[in-house]
Formats: sequence, C-alpha cells, structure tokens
Amino acid sequence: MDSLPLSTGLLALFRSLLTRELAVAIRSPGQWLNPILFFIIVITLFPLGVGPGPNTLSIIAPGIIWVSALLSVMLSLQSLFYDDLHNGSLEQFVLSAQPLSVVVLAKVFAWWILGGLPLLLVSPLLAILMHLPASAIPVLVLSLLLGTLTLILVGAIGAALTATVGNGGGILMSLLVLPLTVPVLIFGSGAVQAAALQMPAGGHLSLLVALLALALSLAPVATAAALRVAVSAS
Repeated sequence: MDSLPLSTGLLALFRSLLTRELAVAIRSPGQWLNPILFFIIVITLFPLGVGPGPNTLSIIAPGIIWVSALLSVMLSLQSLFYDDLHNGSLEQFVLSAQPLSVVVLAKVFAWWILGGLPLLLVSPLLAILMHLPASAIPVLVLSLLLGTLTLILVGAIGAALTATVGNGGGILMSLLVLPLTVPVLIFGSGAVQAAALQMPAGGHLSLLVALLALALSLAPVATAAALRVAVSAS
C-alpha cells in the first residue's frame, strides 16, 4: 500500500520538475536551437560536397544523418548542468530530500523534448533530400527516437562530470562520452541501412531498445553521483 503513494509522489515530482525545466530552457532558445540548425546545415551541405547523385547520397544517407544527430546531441549537452551548478539550483537539489536521479531524468527529458524531438520532426525532410528510400524513413524516425534518448542519457553523465570545468568542458565531455555512443551509432545507422536495402531492421532496433533500457536504469544514478561530486568540489 505504501508503494503506490510513493510512486504517485515521484511521478508528480517528475512532472513538476519537467515543467520547470521546459520553462527555463525555453527562455534560452540558443541552447536548443543551435544544435537543430547544426543538424540541418551539416546534412544539407553534403549534397553540395559529394554531388547530387541519388545513388551516392542514398548509400551514405544513414551514416550522415546519424553522425550529424550524434554531434548535434553532444553540442547541446555541453551546458546541461553548467548553469544550475553556478546559480545554486543544483546545490539546492542535492541538499533537498528529492531523489536526485528524478531531477536528472526530468532535465534529460526536457532537454530531449526541445533538442531531440525537433531532430525527429525534420529528419524525414532531410532523408528525402539525401534520396533515402521512402520505406526507410519510418525506421529512421524510430531509430532516432530510441537513439537520441540514449545519447542524451549517456551524455548527461559526461555533462555532470565536466560541469565544473568551464569552457573546456565540451571537449573533455566529448572525449569521455563519444566512445560510449559508438554502439548507438552503429545500430542506429545499421537499422536505417537495412531498411533502405529492403532487409529486416528488427534486430538493430531491438538492440537500440536494450541500450535505451540500460541507459534508463543506470545513467540517472551515475549522473546523480557525478553531480554530488561536482557540487562538493565547487
């Protein structure tokens, strides 16, 4: 009987924190608009650089779109906890009775709604630009849905570890996080490539689901521990 009120309380806490994080992030549009523009610009430049040949573009499209999405997510995560650490909000979260992992999840999902969801919305148009077969576009959107959430969860660990570094934190975070994101990149682009070749993509998507489940179970706890260290060191 006690677990139900506890779960309801955590859900209410998550909703209130998610609303707060969305309101705060919307006031700083540059933090989430820049990665989206970066994603669009990088992909639109490739037809100019390698030529407009549809055969070439359709072959490289899965890798180009996924690499661009990965770099866009890394770009958006550099300041995930930096402002909260320096304005005292993060210290209040650490000292409060609220579970810090719930705070991390709310911040991650708010970041995904503003930074990851727009990537999903523009990806079909960019896929058409890259001459990706229409049959592969649903798989592309689904793989990006699973993959961007995983990337942000993993990237949150690096953002927490480098929150006290300052301007050089982005490079250090990339060095820490990029090796961990390679499986997501491989299975995400592999799923799109398989769909483009009229092959089953279920295996790749299943592995993306497994990686997301693993990230959801481990990343918030690891990020919360890293944030406590960052607060104590600041």
